[in-house]
Order: sequence, then structure tokens, then C-alpha cells
Amino acid sequence: MLEIRDISFSYDPDKPTVTGFSLNVEAGKHVALIGESGSGKSTILKLLYGHYDLSSGSISYKSDAITGPKFNLIPGDVRFKYLAQDFGLMPYITAAENVGNFLSNIYKDKKNQRVSELLELVEMTEFANVKPKFLSGGQQQRIALAKTLALEPEVVLLDEPFSQIGASLASSLKRDLFGYFKQNNISCIVATHDGNDVLAYADEAVIMKDGTIVETDRPKAIYANPGSKYIASLFGEANEIAMRFFSAGQDGTRLVYPHQLKISGSGIRAIVKKSYFQGSHYLIKAEYEAGTLFFENRVAIMENEGVFLALSV
Repeated sequence: MLEIRDISFSYDPDKPTVTGFSLNVEAGKHVALIGESGSGKSTILKLLYGHYDLSSGSISYKSDAITGPKFNLIPGDVRFKYLAQDFGLMPYITAAENVGNFLSNIYKDKKNQRVSELLELVEMTEFANVKPKFLSGGQQQRIALAKTLALEPEVVLLDEPFSQIGASLASSLKRDLFGYFKQNNISCIVATHDGNDVLAYADEAVIMKDGTIVETDRPKAIYANPGSKYIASLFGEANEIAMRFFSAGQDGTRLVYPHQLKISGSGIRAIVKKSYFQGSHYLIKAEYEAGTLFFENRVAIMENEGVFLALSV
């Protein structure tokens, strides 16, 4: 088990970057770190890999301490692999050579088989003999993912691993990659800004803001009951609506996703401002007494048309 105990770190002594972060990650578990830019996600991954020395707290894996550059000439536990956003590929050797760069040459057939297997996993077989400098950013990212897995790590640390990969390819790649991790009992910690990655694949979501954890739970539980608008907004548009609009005399507010609102004969009076086509539906922007809200509808609605909105059952 990977155990992270109350760690803190700062690039600037006067401004903490990570404060009081604690987490346990069991073998084969997929944890997603999600939060706005600057929330500390990438820094956590670098601390786990030993790039920096902790200000306080401790990190251990299977009871072995994970320490920083003060204690190690080369950062990183050999059982960990870290994929940074800059990929770290060598531009003047082929994609296949990059993937197999750290594999032993003693058993060439075994090495070639492993490289072929990983190139197939990331759908880059046809580019095996192409040098990264001639590949697109998304293709380089896929090669970097394959390289990360070459030495069969026990823990992978991925920083925005699909940021440059097209949406259609990313969908199939995620299914294959996260399925591979589960099949091989590989623990995975992903820093991401994409709520879809969290909902579809993570066993546990860690919501971060300003270097601290604001919520940790199963993704489905967090999505169903977000503790704040900040948390809800990480999974898409979110409306914070006063309870009095749903039931007279009630205090407080309620967080409502666009799909939870429907056109009704009564309810919140709103004026439509814009309809955005989303494929299977339209996302409608509207103004109401307290400001702006968003709801979903099967068809577009004309600008300045009035509607009443109620909660979907």
C-alpha cells in the first residue's frame, strides 16, 4: 500500500503549495486528483515520485520510505513510473526504441514482444519506426504512455495523460489503458481536469483546491452530493439555486446540474439567452431573478423566450 501522511510542501516559503495532504492507495486502485489549475495536483505527483523534499509529513510504499533529492541521486522508486506533461521522449530515436529504451537487450525477442504489446495498447503500432520529432503531440503522448509501462511498474503517476489526444481516440485509449491497469493490479494516480475521466474510471476522487483536499469519496457519491459549487463545477456546468425557488419558505441553496432541470408549467421563471448544441441535446443558457442558470432540452429554444423550470423527477 502507498501511504501518504499529512505531507506539506512549498516552492515559496511564504506561500504553501501543498498542505496536510493524506491518502492511502491500495494495490490496483485508481485514484483521480481533480481540481482547478494551480490546486497542487501536479506537485503531489512529483512529491510521490521523489522529485522534491517534503516540508513535513511522510510517504511510504510497502513500508519503504519515499524520499526526495536530499537522499537520492536519482529520484523515484524503481516500482513507480511517472509521466510528466512534457513526455520526456528522446527525439532522435524511433518510437519503438523510446518505449524499449530501458528494457534489457539480453533477451531481444522478449524485449521486442513487450514493445509491440505496448505500442498496440496505445494504438501506435504503425508508427513504431518513426522518430518522435515527426509525430504530433497526441502521438508523442501515446508513446510516452507506452514507455511508462515498459518496465511493468506497480504504481503509475500520470499528469494529464490525455491532454493532447483527440476525443474519439482518447475514449478508446482510456478504456484500454485503465482496463490494463486493473488486469495487472497496477495502482494508478492521475492528475486531471476532466471530470469524465474521474466519473468513468476512478475508484476514488480527491478534490483539491489551493493545495489541500476539500473532499474525498467515490466519484459517484461526490457527483450526486457535491459539497460546494466549486466541486460540482469540476464535473460540468452547475447551478446554485436558492431553495425558495423550489419550496416557499425554505432557506439555503441547492446545487443543480443542467440535466436536473426541465421545462414545466410552473416553477422558476427564466428567459432564454442562448442554445448550445451538444449532440444528443441542447445546453440552454437562461437568465432568472437571481442571475444565470443552465438547463438541458431536447430542442433549441428561441432567444428571449420565457420558460418555467422545475426539478426533474
